[in-house]
Amino acid sequence: MSTDNTDSDCGASTAEASTEAETSTDTSSKCGASSSTTETTEETDSKCGASSSASSGSGCGASTDDADEEEVGATVDDFDADPGQLVAVGLGPGQPEGMTARAKAALADAEHIVGYTTYVDLLPDDITESADDIYDTPMCGEVSRTEEAIDRALAGNDVAIIGSGDPNVYALAGLALEIVESKGATASMLDFDVVPGVPAAQSCAARVGAPLVNDTVSISLSDHLTDMPTIESRLHAAAKEGFTIAVYNPWSRKRRENYEKCCEILLEHRDPETPVGVVHAAGREDEQAEIVELQDLPELGETDLVDMTTTLLVGNEDTYVWDDRMVTPRGYETKYDY
Repeated sequence: MSTDNTDSDCGASTAEASTEAETSTDTSSKCGASSSTTETTEETDSKCGASSSASSGSGCGASTDDADEEEVGATVDDFDADPGQLVAVGLGPGQPEGMTARAKAALADAEHIVGYTTYVDLLPDDITESADDIYDTPMCGEVSRTEEAIDRALAGNDVAIIGSGDPNVYALAGLALEIVESKGATASMLDFDVVPGVPAAQSCAARVGAPLVNDTVSISLSDHLTDMPTIESRLHAAAKEGFTIAVYNPWSRKRRENYEKCCEILLEHRDPETPVGVVHAAGREDEQAEIVELQDLPELGETDLVDMTTTLLVGNEDTYVWDDRMVTPRGYETKYDY
């Protein structure tokens, strides 16, 4: 997906915080106010139990205005209810059969489900129909969306915040803990839990064979939260060693040069014929998977194969292609005869 997207999970950026901005749409917060950023400022009593300004977006004190997202609204002292539970759930690559049994159970138990609109659309009907409320926001609403989930939990609801892939891979588990701390609450207070999902690198690797069975590094090319000089430094460090590399968020129209620079750095350190798995939208209806040579990557940047839903799997010096599958030896051949 993406990205959490994030982890991208090849179908939507799983690096949710790394995705490009889209126009925000109005969504109704069950916490007591519209999340539209066009609301006029007035004090309202939030159904979450906290007093908040409607101009902040969510009646829970969360803002859907990216310019204000760094400002935390309500704190733990604004809530009178006994806290509910907050769980970060990884959906895996996207299709219902790719979700773990534990993820399905966690979503079935949640009273409220909060997530990026694209990920909410991936949920099975039985999950969405059983929830008391579904709250979703478009891209770049990750801070307001996460705060909304936390405020709902502080108000006494059992809440699941969802993302594609795994919550710990370019996704919102860390952000949730940071915001919980900033509100003066604790993870224990909310019985905070993480339900892992299959990350993009693994779900995409499965489409092209066995490219990641030895030491692997994951690097995102999105410079939305990590500056490009740091990304370049990490690419150099990983490419000159014997790691296989999973490259997330490789391309968008707004930052073609990041992809081009990545290709340049990889070719500086790796043989041009190094196999690379290119997997687009794994687990989705428009899934595509190809194995190419590293020297072919630059020309793929302008094709439909490479975008924010794509993960690149760059082989190391030992990776080879056999029977249309990438193989990265683990090292068994040095100890055993087979």
